[in-house]
Amino acid sequence: MGKEKVAGKGNLFTTMGKVLLVMYILTGILLFILAAVLYKMELSEAAVNISIIISYIVVGFVGGFIIGKIKKSRKYLWGAVMGLLYFAVLLIVSLILKKGLDSGMQHILTTLILCTASGTVGGMLS
Repeated sequence: MGKEKVAGKGNLFTTMGKVLLVMYILTGILLFILAAVLYKMELSEAAVNISIIISYIVVGFVGGFIIGKIKKSRKYLWGAVMGLLYFAVLLIVSLILKKGLDSGMQHILTTLILCTASGTVGGMLS
């Protein structure tokens, strides 16, 4: 029985890792599309910022939706966890690459709320 729990935890982490990977692949695709549109058209900084916010919401929703389909119970909670993990990786990578926090606390909290809420909604609707 103890081995089943350990195997289940490993399976959970593997599943969450796979969903997180899908989320970052989707992020890459959306940012590539944004870069192509930015190259073809001269978008304002506000339009680019809105596009990035939309990508956070879409990716969080998709991640929450996928994990909700897999877990089948407490879907909203698992969706929130995936959104939170997505944000955590974004924050850690940003801290490493920029060697500190570049944006203000309001921006960070807004991104945290968007990622977590969209993951929660995705989980609820799965």
